[in-house]
Amino acid sequence: MPEGMDTRTGGAGGQPGASGGAGAAGRNLLFLREEELRLAQDLLFFGYRDFTAGPDAILAEMGMGRAHHRVLHFLGRRPGLTVGELLSILAITKQSLSRVLTPLMQQGYVAQSPGRADRRQRLLALTPEGEALERRLFERQRETVTRAYREAGPVAVEGFRHVMRGLMGPEARKALERLGGTDRPSARAVPAQGASPGAPHAGPRPPAPKPMPGKAP
Repeated sequence: MPEGMDTRTGGAGGQPGASGGAGAAGRNLLFLREEELRLAQDLLFFGYRDFTAGPDAILAEMGMGRAHHRVLHFLGRRPGLTVGELLSILAITKQSLSRVLTPLMQQGYVAQSPGRADRRQRLLALTPEGEALERRLFERQRETVTRAYREAGPVAVEGFRHVMRGLMGPEARKALERLGGTDRPSARAVPAQGASPGAPHAGPRPPAPKPMPGKAP
């Protein structure tokens, strides 16, 4: 590129030529062509397919799938979510959540307890066994994301985040903000008898949920 060329205008030294401005604008909009948008669909599909392949294989051996992974993930991110909050995040029905939550509770991965302020609420948290499983799944995906981030570099990573946020609707963005908040006290499930304790959580530990196997919303 000649020295002094401004790619935003198409002119030398930042001065647009007679048709340079229109040409640059056209080039900058090439990513909005249908073929480019189709490519975006392909990238999202194949990227997500390979991103989830590792955890899918682990869970398949246990008779579980991605729906179980989503519950484990969000309870790992926000211990003490209420059933209503989890329903809102996953955008599924109570019946669908029950089908996923029941085996996780019966197998000792998730526990629930009544809310401290409102006893009608049900707070959900991972047990130590659930924390270990969620961590195992996360480690597989962390390898994939770490490799991709290193190859792309920080500027591309920030652009990726902008695009992903742009794909979200207002409710999803609000849910993402809440997941990143620190105003919720950590909740922790009581270890099953004879089970080894999970990794310690920073800060004071609130009253732990008591396992209630077999009960789901």
